[in-house]
Amino acid sequence: MGDNNNNNNSNYPFSNPEGEAGVQIVPKLDTPKMYKVILLNDDYTPMDFVVLVLRRFFAKSEEQATQVMLDVHKKGAGVAGVYSLEIAEMKVMQVNQFAQLNQYPLKSTLEEEA
Repeated sequence: MGDNNNNNNSNYPFSNPEGEAGVQIVPKLDTPKMYKVILLNDDYTPMDFVVLVLRRFFAKSEEQATQVMLDVHKKGAGVAGVYSLEIAEMKVMQVNQFAQLNQYPLKSTLEEEA
């Protein structure tokens, strides 16, 4: 075996060759924009199907799902969850496909959180 015990600290980004601690400037990262997934009311989708969607795709408890479903029913729309863009887009696609497969007109959309 070769002797790999040299004093090269190049594998340690916070050290300089003299062994003193260096200062590294880390750029400030912006927090990603968040998006609300919104379920839209219609006159045909049963309330229990909306609750099922909220429990299955948004991990809501029975009580939470019922509250969001009532918002959808009474206010015309309800926020199912808030996610990064990619996750929100996936949730919208899943909900819309699941509703279509079950022959309900339930729609979801996303909106940038203020």
